[in-house]
Amino acid sequence: MSSIKKLAGETIWYGGSTIAAKLINLLLTPFLTYTLANTSDYGKNGLVYALIPIFNIIFTYGFETAYFRFSGNKEGSTKLYSTASLSLFFSTILFTIILWFNKDLLGKSIGLEEYPGIIKLMILIIATDTLAAIPFARLRQEGRPRKFAAAKVLGIIVNVILTWFFIGYCPSHYAADHSGWVSLVYDPKLNPITYVLLANLIQSIITLLFLFREIMQVRFEFDTELWKKMMIYALPLILVGMGGMINETMDRLMIRWWLPGTEKFREEQVGIYNACYKLSILITLFIQAFKMSAEPFFFKQAEGVNPQKVYARVMKFFVIIISVMFLVVSLFVPVWKYFIGPKYWGGLGVVPVLLMANIFLGIYYNLSVWYKLSNKTIYGAWVTLLGAGITILINYFFIPEYGFVACSWATFLCYGTMMVVSFTWGQKHYRIPYAWKKLVAYLVIVGILFFIHKGLISIYPNTYFHFATGALLLFLYCRFLGLVEHKEFAKLPYVGKYFIRKK
Repeated sequence: MSSIKKLAGETIWYGGSTIAAKLINLLLTPFLTYTLANTSDYGKNGLVYALIPIFNIIFTYGFETAYFRFSGNKEGSTKLYSTASLSLFFSTILFTIILWFNKDLLGKSIGLEEYPGIIKLMILIIATDTLAAIPFARLRQEGRPRKFAAAKVLGIIVNVILTWFFIGYCPSHYAADHSGWVSLVYDPKLNPITYVLLANLIQSIITLLFLFREIMQVRFEFDTELWKKMMIYALPLILVGMGGMINETMDRLMIRWWLPGTEKFREEQVGIYNACYKLSILITLFIQAFKMSAEPFFFKQAEGVNPQKVYARVMKFFVIIISVMFLVVSLFVPVWKYFIGPKYWGGLGVVPVLLMANIFLGIYYNLSVWYKLSNKTIYGAWVTLLGAGITILINYFFIPEYGFVACSWATFLCYGTMMVVSFTWGQKHYRIPYAWKKLVAYLVIVGILFFIHKGLISIYPNTYFHFATGALLLFLYCRFLGLVEHKEFAKLPYVGKYFIRKK
């Protein structure tokens, strides 16, 4: 259990700081959805932030994971760090130049060719974030959570303050005759999303400056043979990452491409879907926090005795936590909906589908340990590309008829397929004794509870009844988990004493 406690501690530090940063950043969701006059503007924001993660994958080309994979030898840690950093530095310069000279084509691909300033800011954000990737990875690998947390949270606080300043303060204090100081930094003629991206860019620059000491530790020491090994390991991860981004964010772009109607209507639909996707906040935040701490943890555990048993127990606790989160969100959507503006409530029906889809994604992240540890990353590429193919096909054929509802079900089927295929292949190549029958039962039970609740409130649509039955079902599920997993919970610090039966 000590290894589970260690992962929990690392999740609290690395993941907790990521959650804190994301929560602060997510304050922008209600702010923007309530403040922006046009739903289509939030759609433009969704289109840009659908494209940024895709280019982040290309710019980093799997070197974060490769850095963790090759960091076992402490004697060569400086050489590894310098090789990885220099590789990303020079490739970032090259990729940035290529994008800059093709910014018109890039803008046209997402329907924002009329806003060149937005595209330029997007390119600079991608480049700046890439330069911070390996320094952040080193903080995680060396177990320096305080600086990692400070850098993440500080950057997001700056982003939120600047976004509020540009979007909330400046428009109401701008002087038409340019007599005020606000006119020096604000132009009302620019699309408001320009200022959202400007705040993000300033955040990225400040974060990079915060990592100045780590950056200065890079030596002009480039090991060509090590770099080749890292590239061989990392290249399939580009396909994994690209496929993942197609599954995770490109459905916004697909709505923009394939949904019939005017340009404004399509952007409005992107905005509604993007806002409702944010309501999977608890699950997505937990998954991101888990990923941040789990990747270095898994590689370190591989050096110990019987790591498969540890991975199986991690999976069990992960599914237990995330299934409870599903009920917390799905049974109380009438509360969570106020996180976004009323103009976006028309898409609330897709929230439970997206919640379960993200559960599948989180389980897949757990399962991916097998191909990363066995150096068979090409299998991860094939699994992710399969998911990407499902996403593209379903969206292509059904978006014209069902809009963003098709996107939610494409996400569900994509991640579900990836989860099943990865589990099947993983048990053949790197067997881990997952209690899969029990875990499947947990997911089926929360699904049944959701439909029971939905049926009850359709018979008696009363707000108090809605919350009362939701609370009752959530309590019954937690009580059920306590009975079934009594022995596991009894081993947990601070929690275990509540499960020790008195004789």
